[in-house]
Amino acid sequence: MRVRIIAVGTKMPSWVLEATQDYLKRFPREWSVEFVEIALGHRGKGQDTAKAIAKEGENMLAAIDDRERVIALDVQGKSWSTEQLSQQMQHWQMDARNVALLVGGPDGLAPECLAKAEHRWSLSALTLPHPLVRVLLAEQLYRGWSILKNHPYHK
Repeated sequence: MRVRIIAVGTKMPSWVLEATQDYLKRFPREWSVEFVEIALGHRGKGQDTAKAIAKEGENMLAAIDDRERVIALDVQGKSWSTEQLSQQMQHWQMDARNVALLVGGPDGLAPECLAKAEHRWSLSALTLPHPLVRVLLAEQLYRGWSILKNHPYHK
């Protein structure tokens, strides 16, 4: 099974890369979790934010495999406990489809990305910095896997 976290933003701080890699290397071979970075749309004085979001969305949609289950991280989405995430992961595994988790830029996901998603998942009602979202996602996916396998990490 492959889980791809397709996230807007490049050039993450070293602490983000170190933390995410630490969790990703813990997964067994049958659970491939990887990050795909999408360039941030151009924003600046006098620039139309909607155009930046649209460009990010276009690039994100191009990165999605047609056979992948798409889940958008969205503050308006449904909140899952860690145990519920683990149940979702078990369902993903049983369904035998790979998964694409979409993480938008500073202004969120393009409407087309939200429309493509089978589920909308909210990590928190809080506004989280994008580097921290990456670390949180990697850790929670590993924790969800550890619950499935009765691994002691979750305890």
